[in-house]
Amino acid sequence: MKNRILLLFLLISAIGYSQTFTKRDSIFGSITPERAWWDLQHYDLRVSVFPKQKEITGTNTITYTVLEPGNELQLDLQQPMKLLNATQDGEALEIRSEGMFHYIRLKKKQEKGETNRLSVQFSGKPRVARNPPWDGGFTWTRDNSGKWFIATSNQGIGSSIWWPNKDHPYDEPDMGVELSITAPSELTAVGNGRLMKVEDNKDSRTWTWNVTNPINNYGINVNVADYVRFSEKYQGEQGELDLDYWVLRNNLDKAKKQFKQAPMMIKAFEHWFGPYPFYEDSFKLVEVPYLGMEHQSSVTYGNRYINGYLGHDLSDTGWGLKFDFIIIHEGGHEWFANNITNTDVADMWIHEGFTAYSENLYLDYHFGKEAASAYVVGTRSKIGNDRPVIGKYGVRNSGSGDMYYKGANILHTLRQLLEDDGKWREILRGLNSEFRHQTVSSEQVEDYISEKTGIDLTEFWQQYLRTTKIPKVEYKLNGKKLSFRYTNIIDKFDMPVIAIVNGEEHWIFPKAGWQTKEFGESIRTFQIKKDFYVNSQKLTE
Repeated sequence: MKNRILLLFLLISAIGYSQTFTKRDSIFGSITPERAWWDLQHYDLRVSVFPKQKEITGTNTITYTVLEPGNELQLDLQQPMKLLNATQDGEALEIRSEGMFHYIRLKKKQEKGETNRLSVQFSGKPRVARNPPWDGGFTWTRDNSGKWFIATSNQGIGSSIWWPNKDHPYDEPDMGVELSITAPSELTAVGNGRLMKVEDNKDSRTWTWNVTNPINNYGINVNVADYVRFSEKYQGEQGELDLDYWVLRNNLDKAKKQFKQAPMMIKAFEHWFGPYPFYEDSFKLVEVPYLGMEHQSSVTYGNRYINGYLGHDLSDTGWGLKFDFIIIHEGGHEWFANNITNTDVADMWIHEGFTAYSENLYLDYHFGKEAASAYVVGTRSKIGNDRPVIGKYGVRNSGSGDMYYKGANILHTLRQLLEDDGKWREILRGLNSEFRHQTVSSEQVEDYISEKTGIDLTEFWQQYLRTTKIPKVEYKLNGKKLSFRYTNIIDKFDMPVIAIVNGEEHWIFPKAGWQTKEFGESIRTFQIKKDFYVNSQKLTE
């Protein structure tokens, strides 16, 4: 199992990594002129699922506001899916396609400030997911009773793998999405947000779901199976929150036991991060045939109804078995990824670093600070420091998989610098308030935290996010005198750390040059407090 977990993390690290980038990467990852002039307001996405043929057909009506006059609009849909036609105000429009990029020539004059609609039709056999959720697409399988069990997952590869949209994270539909899913009548179709209606079409049924809040494209999902539902009400910071659970019929009893952790997750994260960001759209856990993902208000679950990560403790401390990894981690994404979304996937550490850190904060809330510390420090074994956490901008490159647990340890280290957990909690809640329902850059997050801590964190962020160097404290002991310095650092890096000398904690202030500190007695034992993500080495005179 440990080898399997390591391989999965290596796969995560490899996704999106390329030493060279193509024209496709540049178009996919940048705000092109054909994307820039219009602002998304709403998707009305209707999709029919045909399991036997492994095909889908659908329409997407896109509501947008004109920011600047333009006459050509870019939508993205990846092959082998086909964009069949486009219309505006009932008129057919010319489509010029270059691979997955489709440029629609508009006839109507696009006046700045006005709101327009564009409808497109699509169909085809969408890409089958090879290793969901990391290498995604559609998953077509069957449950233990032989009934179809279908799901989408497309974070890295892009939501345009199955439906046409503006497939760049910088622009979310401000007024959400209406998602209608038509599937065989013996099955249930679950999407994001709240269920509005179910229509009977004889051999099929159409399930219509509505999301009122902005939503990232990759968070929109389709799940079709022989589901049963149970639910509960949670009294949260903003009142009554609906918690719904959609699971395979044969797993109902297991789900009722395991999903008791869902309200525990909400309670912990509302404490640390502020109110759940989507009360209007409710919260769901939906069983799927892969591990799980953070689809907004429709978190998917496939962790086999056991604690840990498929039963394994990622920290090797025992604390990782105190919670169901998918419920806690993917639930944490409702705040970081769904509420606050990266503008460019190069900054995906905003999603994964903060959410990996949320595992630590869940333990902190329910099991105490020592448990949380042991867990996050234990996850350092998953850090490879193969390349920087932040990727290349404008080419859809998400950086190193270290964004997970290096990101978590960066944040845990930063918490130590404050010495005031109340202040740290205020900053985390402030992030979710200040950037509520927005797309942001790493620089915005960095600047916000620097301002609120009152600490110049310029070199801190540069060191940990944009290099693979882990600071090392080299030290010498000579009776009562401690000599110490930093190595493996960028210029001007001077983060203070806590040293434990003879069992007592003392702040020291290493720099690139040697520093000294005298103590009242001979130094018998010395170590850097483990909560700081630094290495240390004793040197002899």
